[in-house]
Amino acid sequence: MSNADQENWSKVKERLRVEVGDDVYSSWFARMDLEAIEEGAVRLSVPTRFLKSWIQSHYAERVLACWQATNDKINRVELIVRSAVLRSAIANKPKEMEPAMGGRFPSVNGNGNGRPLLAGDGNGHEALGGSPLDARLTFESFVVGRSNTLAHAAAKQVAAAKRSDAVMFNPLYIHAGVGLGKTHLLQAITWAGNAMGERKLLYLTAEKFMYGFVSALRTQTALAFKETLRGIGVLVIDDLQFLQGKSTQAEFCHTLNALIDAGRQVVIASDRPPSELESLDDRVRSRLAGGLVVEMGPLGEELRFEILKARVMAARGHHPSFDVPLPVLGYIAKTVTHNGRDLEGALNRLLAHNKLTGHAVTLEMAEREVRDLIRPQEPKRVKIEDIQRVVARQYNVSRSDLLSSRRTANVVRPRQVAMYLAKTLTLRSLPEIGRRFGGRDHTTVLHAVRKIEGLVGADMVLAEEIEILKRQLQE
Repeated sequence: MSNADQENWSKVKERLRVEVGDDVYSSWFARMDLEAIEEGAVRLSVPTRFLKSWIQSHYAERVLACWQATNDKINRVELIVRSAVLRSAIANKPKEMEPAMGGRFPSVNGNGNGRPLLAGDGNGHEALGGSPLDARLTFESFVVGRSNTLAHAAAKQVAAAKRSDAVMFNPLYIHAGVGLGKTHLLQAITWAGNAMGERKLLYLTAEKFMYGFVSALRTQTALAFKETLRGIGVLVIDDLQFLQGKSTQAEFCHTLNALIDAGRQVVIASDRPPSELESLDDRVRSRLAGGLVVEMGPLGEELRFEILKARVMAARGHHPSFDVPLPVLGYIAKTVTHNGRDLEGALNRLLAHNKLTGHAVTLEMAEREVRDLIRPQEPKRVKIEDIQRVVARQYNVSRSDLLSSRRTANVVRPRQVAMYLAKTLTLRSLPEIGRRFGGRDHTTVLHAVRKIEGLVGADMVLAEEIEILKRQLQE
């Protein structure tokens, strides 16, 4: 590269700075380097795919215009990721020029080879900084039953909506235990929505969101990160319960508000309802609860049986001779009750045994292979709201009385009992219990717990009342 090329590059950068301003220039262009100028093509590099995608879709013509103002022989600009340049140099292979048409960068919606983004092709999605997508997790492979009908219908409506359609419910918040299909539905939305091409959908785990935000702060591209997320048509966030850090949560809150206020769809999944996300700010929980909150319940035996049949059919695509008798499927559906992942594991064991030994799948084999997946029934998860409701009914007071500041005897004792049950039957911390009882201090909760513990040993009537309440809550 000649000194003249470097001088021209300096002029281009100055022209860009003047046109877009110092803040935008620092966010987008400060870490862009000139790699080569060959036959009218300028090759520039940036450190991340994220920056590459954003510059391609928002500043292509402006960058080209600045180059042409400096050197009228330039007819196109190509952008590459710097890590790829280093890998190519190490391997001593010339970097293949990326395709460009006229003076425009290739479309950010493409996958690098000129084809549009299709279901089964996650390259374009990941180029935008999205979390990896599993091609198996589509609506076609999702088995619908009584426990997930509403969540499935809402997800399909989101995926099928067009850019001009009014957003029906925002955000769509799906919560369920482990292995019940949350991630399957969220990825199905992303596959189906991107295949339609109407809107740009981005699927992110909470961990990926945190990593992206921290990386953007470290590389001084936070503005770019924010603008990219807020330019997405549908933002899909998985495992929100893992979102940590005050600054990250604040950025998530701002992004959520900006998207909803702009009429963009947001879809979120978590293992608990918004009210139980203790680490999140009250404003975020309130905004999440203001949309459509849908719970996906445990898989019933009938649904487990249908899931198993569907998975056997899918396995036959690769192993045509694999066969599982219906009585065996019925046995697994009846005994492996925890979640869908255990069902997958049970079938994988039968398939492995069948292929490696050549023995047909039998009920005896199934009983032997899946016995460690048969788990005892888990006790019901008790919620603080349930405790307040049951205690209020038992003592003939209202739930609002329990949350109020009233200090009369007919309210104080039920309130203390409810706090005691919340501490003994849930995993909630003392500060969280206090917050759920009208914003009380954790020392008030501790006093209530110790008070009831002391009375239970001496007051047999109170002890019996509490045992009755526990049974009602755990049934």
